[in-house]
Amino acid sequence: MGFFKLVSFVLILQLLNTIVVLSSSSLSSSHGLSEFPKKFLDFAKRQELVDWMVGIRRKIHENPELGYEEFETSKLIRQELDKMGIPYKYPVSVTGVVGFVGTGKPPFVAIRADMDALSMQELVEWEHKSKHPGKMHACGHDAHVSMLLGAAKILKEHLEELKGTVVLVFQPAEEGGGGAKKMLDVGVLENVDAIFGLHVAPDRPIGTVASRPGPLLAGSGFFDAVISGKGGHAAIPQHSIDPILAASNVIVSLQHLVSREADPLDSQVVTVAKFQGGGAFNVIPDSVTIGGTFRAFSKESLTQLKQRIEEVIKGQAAVQRCSASVDFYEKEKPVPLFPPTINNKDLHDLFQKVAGDMLGADKIKDMQPLMGSEDFAFYQEVIPGYFFFLGMQDETSPPLKSVHSPYFMINENVLPYGAALHASLAARYLLAAEPKFHSPEENLHDEL
Repeated sequence: MGFFKLVSFVLILQLLNTIVVLSSSSLSSSHGLSEFPKKFLDFAKRQELVDWMVGIRRKIHENPELGYEEFETSKLIRQELDKMGIPYKYPVSVTGVVGFVGTGKPPFVAIRADMDALSMQELVEWEHKSKHPGKMHACGHDAHVSMLLGAAKILKEHLEELKGTVVLVFQPAEEGGGGAKKMLDVGVLENVDAIFGLHVAPDRPIGTVASRPGPLLAGSGFFDAVISGKGGHAAIPQHSIDPILAASNVIVSLQHLVSREADPLDSQVVTVAKFQGGGAFNVIPDSVTIGGTFRAFSKESLTQLKQRIEEVIKGQAAVQRCSASVDFYEKEKPVPLFPPTINNKDLHDLFQKVAGDMLGADKIKDMQPLMGSEDFAFYQEVIPGYFFFLGMQDETSPPLKSVHSPYFMINENVLPYGAALHASLAARYLLAAEPKFHSPEENLHDEL
């Protein structure tokens, strides 16, 4: 009996030792996962990489191009991808570029940057001011492109970390042109399992990020309306049919759509931001044009608002003996309605882990939904997607101006953070998704 007790004791010790070793190995693996976002950030902060990203960003800033006109921006992106030995597809939706880093096999995950500028005059006087009057990178897309190229360089230098393929999406025409929808229409995300996107935030401290699961940004639409009456002399209004009075009643009535028809817990906005009519103090004009935007956090609410806006405009115009026509840009704009930006909950959990490992849990901020819109939402309608904001305000510097301001500026110290977050989110997603693609039973595509 003594012998068998001794053998049993030895076996138990060996079993316990095996468990400890396995546990230690698991912890080591988990520790490795938590370390490589920091490693990617350290790599992104190397001076030569920072200088390279800054140089790219400034070249793009000097030469802003509007939606579907980003030919020089696209050329610069392709030149840099060629230098890195990263294959790509071009042209995609006129000026878009789609690159591929990794094994070339599943799983596939995408990271996206928008390329277009805005139609506005830059008022910041500095060495790299826009060289094209009336055009400016006032929303940070120049920084977005340079950060995505920075992520490409990080991923290319760490191919051993990639257990699948990262798809680099350089997208045209985010500013109202529906570039994301056009990219989808040509199959850019075919076989892609998830997509990440970011936007610089001038009002948040550098080294912090902000987002939330679920609805993040509103869906939006635009409208123009022409209200027609009968012009005449202002001193004898009884001989006229006043479209200005009719338009004024229309504007007041449109506000009732939110205050009296919308669920108070379903945030909506209707704003009339354009009113054009008349050119003299004593002449009632024949017609007035008004225009504006409407926003909501569901497609159902957007559709309801669209219907009621048209009914109110035509109905209120008729009360004042006027006629009205309403245009929702369904023919002129590639996409008349932008869907809401809704973040996937599982990707939110991944984002918190990656950003926490890189920046610290105290640098991740939950944010309230915003009524602004973003065409990244089109990707999220097709596959799980996640969008977040990246702070760039230096506490020791004057406050940065908001996006779409002629005084908007980029704090270029933000570039390494964006590049490292893009790369880390993609690499970590692939590590988590890769095991399910090893089943020999599954019929998988080997390439996009």
